[in-house]
Amino acid sequence: MFDTLTDRLSGTLRGLRGRGRMRPADVDDALAEIRLALLEADVNVRVVRRFVDRVRERSVGGEVTASLTPGQQVTKIVNDELVDILGGRPLDFQFASKPPTVVLLAGLQGSGKTTAAAKLAQWCKSQGRNPLLVGADLQRPAAVEQLRTLARNIDVEVWSEPGDPVACAAGGLAHAQQAGRDVLIVDTAGRLAIDVELMGEVARISDAVEPHYTLLIVDAMVGQDAVATAEAFHATLEVDGIILTKLDGDARGGAALSVAEVVGRPVAFASVGEKIDDFEQFHPDRMASRILGMGDVMTLIEKAERVYEQEEAEAAAQRLVEGTFTLDDFVDQLRQLRKMGNLQSIVQMMPGISDQVRNAEIDDDRIATAEAIVLSMTPAERVSPEIIDTSRRARIAAGSGTSSAQVSNLLKQFTQMRKMMGGMMGLGSKRRPANRKAARKRGKGPTRSGGSSRTGGGGRASPKGGPSSGKLGTKLDGGGIDWESLDLKLPGR
Repeated sequence: MFDTLTDRLSGTLRGLRGRGRMRPADVDDALAEIRLALLEADVNVRVVRRFVDRVRERSVGGEVTASLTPGQQVTKIVNDELVDILGGRPLDFQFASKPPTVVLLAGLQGSGKTTAAAKLAQWCKSQGRNPLLVGADLQRPAAVEQLRTLARNIDVEVWSEPGDPVACAAGGLAHAQQAGRDVLIVDTAGRLAIDVELMGEVARISDAVEPHYTLLIVDAMVGQDAVATAEAFHATLEVDGIILTKLDGDARGGAALSVAEVVGRPVAFASVGEKIDDFEQFHPDRMASRILGMGDVMTLIEKAERVYEQEEAEAAAQRLVEGTFTLDDFVDQLRQLRKMGNLQSIVQMMPGISDQVRNAEIDDDRIATAEAIVLSMTPAERVSPEIIDTSRRARIAAGSGTSSAQVSNLLKQFTQMRKMMGGMMGLGSKRRPANRKAARKRGKGPTRSGGSSRTGGGGRASPKGGPSSGKLGTKLDGGGIDWESLDLKLPGR
């Protein structure tokens, strides 16, 4: 969603970072570019004006950090102000000491309330809670049935009864208390536009269930119209937070940069895809980092931790370090990588990625094609790919529906990856086998790095607590195939 804005902002700030001195005229020129970029992204004009004024005041006002150049200082100020207009800090979502925790969802029709309700219920389950969904949207045909369908996929109960939406919500609260549910999520009706009837109904439901949190659902693709919607709902309901939906769309993203600043309430959650798990807590600092093209390492780590098992990850790292990493391990790693989401979003979270790579079209089908190639090999070929000759290559290509050149390309990339990892371990700290007897058999004397001869412990391929430790480091390194140069497209595609 923020691709165009990211390109404009990162390009402008890149031109400032190399300057040893920063004149007020240089700051004004950069701010003019930033202002234009924000307006083109459909950010509310009041938000843009306040943002530019604050950045100018801090940049020209003499704010100095000794460790930063003037250009880097301006970049830091822009990042800080972006964090502020995105809400400053995440919503501290606390569950009530006396359950159930009641969450009321409100918003216009078509903003994604019903889907967001199911995604929020799934998120609550991941926090160890037992939620109940209430279908109080009795206005839209099949709204309750849609909620039941989504809830069946995540094994969550739905309460609803025809008639009055207020009575339905109150009945859901009573049922949650009787059934011992500790979270109650109420899905309310919407309209195509703000009207008195809609606001009155939502207000009566709010009075009936007395929610701990009232969350406004905002479609991130609607631009500045989201601001007027948010202001109207906030005036009626005292909104506690915002859920941004469709954040994976290709619109300009102005809503995400406008609503929190105008309403004065933080963005609590963001829906970043169509799947039920594509739902995450919103962190303003991480989003600001993404917008400025600096990646989002923490979200990347969290995604990896949800997918990978610690023991399996460390075992794969050990095999990669020792040079026994096979094509079977490679395919397993690709499957796990696919569970983290589409490759495009993963690449955009990586820091230090060039604009060309970040904006490249990465086809997820390449993973399936690579998997087909490996699965067309015999077990011996997967363990020892060097035995694959011309005839074997032709057989593998025929079995996978690819060409011999594509098979060769994959094997070449895999071999280079193993050599690279082996060479890297020669420069860094090498893990020792846990079995001391095996360590002695492999040879005595100084270590490669000339450091300590400690042989115990191990269990990690990187330092404990570092961003590349555990699950993320072990898996993403092996997934570092150069997908752009790897021709794995099926014939005719």
